[in-house]
Amino acid sequence: MSGIGSRSSVFWYDSRSGQCVGACRPGEVSSTVDGEGPTIPPSMSIRLTMIRARTPTILVTTLVLLLQSSGLMTEHVREMEVSEGAPVGTRVGFIGDGSSSDSGPPYLIVPVPGSAVDSDLSVEQTTGEIRTKVPLDRETRSSYSLVAIPLSGENVRVVVRVLDENDNAPTFPSAVMNIEFPENTPRDVKRTLHPARDLDLGVYNTQRYNIVSGNTNNAFRLSSHRERDGVLYLDLQINGFLDRESTSSYSLVIEALDGGTPPLKGVMTVNITIQDVNDNQPIFNQNLYTASIPENATVGTSVLRVHATDSDAGDNGEVEYSINRRQSDRDSMFRIDSETGLIAVNRPLDFETKDVHELVVVARDKGAQPLETTAFVSIRVTDVNDNQPTINVIFLSDDATPKISESAQPGEFVARISVNDPDSKTEYSNVNVTLEGGDGRFGLATRDNIIYLVIVSLPLDREIQPNYTLSVIATDTGNPPLHASRTFHLMVTDVNDNAPEFEKMVYHADVLEVTDPGTSVFQVHAVDRDEGNNSALTYSIVETSATHSSWFKIDSRSGLITTKVHVDCETDPVPQVIVVASDSGLPQLSSSATVFVTIHDVNDNEPIFDQSFYNVSVPENEPKGRCILKLSECLDTESEVSCSIPGTFRFFCGAVALERGQLGLVSTSEELIEVLVPVYKTEIDG
Repeated sequence: MSGIGSRSSVFWYDSRSGQCVGACRPGEVSSTVDGEGPTIPPSMSIRLTMIRARTPTILVTTLVLLLQSSGLMTEHVREMEVSEGAPVGTRVGFIGDGSSSDSGPPYLIVPVPGSAVDSDLSVEQTTGEIRTKVPLDRETRSSYSLVAIPLSGENVRVVVRVLDENDNAPTFPSAVMNIEFPENTPRDVKRTLHPARDLDLGVYNTQRYNIVSGNTNNAFRLSSHRERDGVLYLDLQINGFLDRESTSSYSLVIEALDGGTPPLKGVMTVNITIQDVNDNQPIFNQNLYTASIPENATVGTSVLRVHATDSDAGDNGEVEYSINRRQSDRDSMFRIDSETGLIAVNRPLDFETKDVHELVVVARDKGAQPLETTAFVSIRVTDVNDNQPTINVIFLSDDATPKISESAQPGEFVARISVNDPDSKTEYSNVNVTLEGGDGRFGLATRDNIIYLVIVSLPLDREIQPNYTLSVIATDTGNPPLHASRTFHLMVTDVNDNAPEFEKMVYHADVLEVTDPGTSVFQVHAVDRDEGNNSALTYSIVETSATHSSWFKIDSRSGLITTKVHVDCETDPVPQVIVVASDSGLPQLSSSATVFVTIHDVNDNEPIFDQSFYNVSVPENEPKGRCILKLSECLDTESEVSCSIPGTFRFFCGAVALERGQLGLVSTSEELIEVLVPVYKTEIDG
């Protein structure tokens, strides 16, 4: 309790509350109130001076209070109301209205410090009328307080309450709010938004929220609840299922409305970004891709490009490509660029090995748990004329060797020719086949231009032409054309169509009649133009008694004729030998020749001299060449002719000489000297 004195009175007030609790004139204070201050007289008039220190000035307010004499003062409360929208000068009320105890004006008006009564209200002390001085704003000041003291000394505490009008719209703390939701957020999940605040009270405060626009497919809904602070808090809830690929973002315009009529509203834009999750696999723009490429395409040649898209975002939507090697293209004939999807040749292609390649191409995203899809790629390898035709020859002989009998008739089959072009089933598989060689004696026959038959066109004769060189040439229709050839040597096999032939039909031979059996007489020779057994000859003699062929025999292999017995010129001086040459063919063919054998007579009977001893005397000194003896003729009984007398001398053959011939003249060959050789002896063989 503190006291402030003046010339007329002393005032006691509560230093904590600022309320006046007692006053007295000087000299009338006898005791303290509650032991803490002086005793207040029953009635007195005081002046209260309130001093509030401020820097740098001192504000002093002097109030004159009239207090009742009943100990402490009595206070009445007078409440008034005025709308905040009331015009300036609007009467609020009279202080004395409705109070029977109030003695009425005039009033001592004491504004409560800080209540802005002086600035906002006009209080007429003489009448107690209160009017507005300025436009009121409840949100700035909701009430005004003053103390009115009538002459009776009572305290009339006047409270002017400013009634709220709907003059403030709900206001969001920010015009734009950004939030995010993963697209797999479950339904009914809430996200707290900034609430709108309204300075008005009660029904004029924020009452509800609405989504004005941007709620595509009704994806969201609002919920709200009011808490003890009076704020209507706002939640945004998922109303369905989000799909970033359908709607990646929302821009919700949310309005907050109060309860006025018409309601005031505030607006906030909520930008919602739907965060991607990897819930979409890549999708190819085609399920099946087709392409063609020539088989001579070099490694690295581009074939085609596949393309897949993933409606997810970021790594979840980034696609990489690969070829499923477990299901296709195990030989890695092709490769694919993992980023662009470009398929190119990886190894040399060959139409003849494989003309269609089926690839399984995989598109995979780069999410943490990647998703993938597949497409099929069919690549047809087109043929180029890079293969010459192939020729296969099967000979139709009994042992499948290249041969034909010379007895084959025109039209008979020699060989089977099959022609194949590895560039098949294309324009290049049309192959032309020709046959060269054979001197026109062979030809080709076909029905389908694939299988050809080599046939005999003209009669054959092995003895004229035993072998033929034939060439089969196959040429395709490519540009440039490719060709292949197969050359083989065809042997003409023999048939026994030629009989043996002797060099002569008649041969002449000589033999002495004194020859022993087995003596060679003559060798015949025949030839057979056939071959093999057909030309293997055997010789024989046709035995007839009239020709004395039994005197002879012939070697069946060599054709050597020899004597079989002693021949006798006197019996048959010229016997005939008919020789037959036979081949070994089937049927067997033969021919014959005649050999005339002249048997020469042999001096097989000794000549007979007319005497067995001749004695001749020759004078000494006879000249050389002197005939000293003439032998008489001798006859050969077989030949009946004089035989010549060849002479040989056993002793001193040079002394005498015998003239050869049939004269038998013996003459000296040198001069004879008796002293040296008195007698010459010699023998003469005839």
